[in-house]
Amino acid sequence: MIDLHTHSTASDGTLDSEQLISYAAEKKISVIALTDHDTIDGIPSAQEKARNLGIEFVPGIEVSIKWPTGEFHLLGLGLKHQGKKLLELIEFLKAERNSRNLKIIQKLQEQQIDITYEELLQKSGALTIGRPHIAKLLAEKGIVKKPQQAFDNFLAKGRPCYVSKEGADLAQAVQAIKESGGIPVQAHPLSMYVSWGKMHETMAQIKNSGVEGLEAYHPGARLSEAQKLRDLAEKLGMISTGGSDFHGEKVRADRKIGYASGGYKINDTFWTEQLRPALEKIHGGSDHSFSIS
Repeated sequence: MIDLHTHSTASDGTLDSEQLISYAAEKKISVIALTDHDTIDGIPSAQEKARNLGIEFVPGIEVSIKWPTGEFHLLGLGLKHQGKKLLELIEFLKAERNSRNLKIIQKLQEQQIDITYEELLQKSGALTIGRPHIAKLLAEKGIVKKPQQAFDNFLAKGRPCYVSKEGADLAQAVQAIKESGGIPVQAHPLSMYVSWGKMHETMAQIKNSGVEGLEAYHPGARLSEAQKLRDLAEKLGMISTGGSDFHGEKVRADRKIGYASGGYKINDTFWTEQLRPALEKIHGGSDHSFSIS
């Protein structure tokens, strides 16, 4: 099995990057990509751990993109180094996240909820903080029973403490990923909330923006939908990938490492026949290691 979409505590996962790789080894994962939200901080330690355990490691990132409906997340897979444009993009997104978190905390305080931004920073233990950390804190303080209830009552779109997120420009994100030696792949395309009737046209436009692949297999898509997405990628001349979007069993128990749509076991063809050949063309060989220099 392989997994080309996972998260660590560097963003909103529950395992640190080394623990994630050890867990992947226990679950017989042979190839794994670390794709934390808007950060590459977990890559060096994960890469070293994977090397020690004999796992093929794919350095990556997941970037939030401006999009009029739903969500648009862009994976950067196979990063070779931290290019200047990527670092600038990460700093921009970090500032946007901090601004959003402050606004959410203010809205919660206006609801007479005892919570502070300083408390959030202290309790989160993460370098990239988002709504899941706020939800977890609300549960720890007994304001809600479970983190999901915090989204249902306060943090989800349409709820009283929701604040929209400012994403990156697609063209700039694509350029930043490519400058760093990676391949831009759209994560979970169905989250865009585009109808199937318009999906081909929309994905063609996204491809024209420089995106080279789409994540066909993801827990958010039914198996029949994943197969349609893989067919669409083939028609458009894009690579297709598969990932669990694993955050840890304590966060999303339904997302199991190495598995995607409808319990589909992610096989290595997404690596051997799709992503790896594309990376070898860019990197000029089979060495896909990441360097922070």
